[in-house]
Amino acid sequence: MSNIRNRVTLIGRTGKETEVLDLKDDKKLAKVSLATNDFYYNSEGEKVEDTQWHNLVMFGKTAEIAEKYVKKGQKLAIDGKIVNRSYETKDGEKKYVSEVHVNEMEFLDKVN
Repeated sequence: MSNIRNRVTLIGRTGKETEVLDLKDDKKLAKVSLATNDFYYNSEGEKVEDTQWHNLVMFGKTAEIAEKYVKKGQKLAIDGKIVNRSYETKDGEKKYVSEVHVNEMEFLDKVN
């Protein structure tokens, strides 16, 4: 069982424009939300859509590509890993965040 890895593959649509931060040494960090949909039938037999939102984070070359080409509503396939982190607000409140650090990204819509 030593080959178990933290890996996630998602297909969905972006929910906002890409936010880009410039880091040191001309490196970039890009963030965007991704919505994935699933369907199930409830006890009355009605089809119910379940939407989950994922926070995507990209670094380096992937961030540069996202800055240029990833737009709101675009369909993407991504491969990455789940990262959970916490931080403290100015008021001393502890917050928890789950993110997907993207390793690979594929555009499933026409790129302008």
